[in-house]
Amino acid sequence: MNPMASKQNVVHVLILIMFFTGGINIASAAIFTLQNSCSYTIWPGTLSGNGVAILGDGGFALAPGATIQLPAPAGWSGRFWARTGCNFDDSGNGKCATGDCGGTVKCTGGGVPPVTLAEFTIGSSGNMAEDFYDVSLVDGYNVGLGVRPSGGSGDCKYAGCVSDVNENCPKELQVVGEGGGAVVACKSACAAFNRPEFCCTGQYSTASTCSPTQYSQIFKNACPAAYSYAYDDATSTFTCRGSDYFITFCPTS
Repeated sequence: MNPMASKQNVVHVLILIMFFTGGINIASAAIFTLQNSCSYTIWPGTLSGNGVAILGDGGFALAPGATIQLPAPAGWSGRFWARTGCNFDDSGNGKCATGDCGGTVKCTGGGVPPVTLAEFTIGSSGNMAEDFYDVSLVDGYNVGLGVRPSGGSGDCKYAGCVSDVNENCPKELQVVGEGGGAVVACKSACAAFNRPEFCCTGQYSTASTCSPTQYSQIFKNACPAAYSYAYDDATSTFTCRGSDYFITFCPTS
């Protein structure tokens, strides 16, 4: 046997083992670490855009205190959110009290509002390309959500909503759990009233004509580093280069 060929084969096998067990990650441009800091199980949902890779098979359960890492390729764009109060059968079919996405564990679409969103577009040309990210309350709020960049360069600010918006949600926006009782989510004014001035549609469809409202201001006061309405870009969209991202559900600080 050729000793050099044998050595090369061993190296090749070791590389494959490291790749498939997570020792190295050749294809990922960013790694998302999702942590459940809520006191209850959540079912994160994921949605990818532009035909790019679906992360985490679209959705999964995450117990209190648990974390999971999801590598994303360059150019990936999509969103993450928490589903709460879910009940699924052995086949993965069921429904969630908030954030439901098609009645299955593995989401077939986006989360049904009201739901807090973490949104990302990962740069497509290496560490010099900017990533864009935000936490959005445009579709309402169900749980607190924070995004912390790690290891990147540039502005790389924390984005998120630490406050419990449900505690101060106006009665007309409240979503109450089955049988009454606790508020489980807070609707956007657009979803609650479907009026152009709240939805930034019709004559209010531009940044100059769609202004903050008394309802979006409630979200903004509670969560200054999150989108409160459609044209809240100036204080709510963040950029970073070559970063991984730590996403916390129910962050405490």
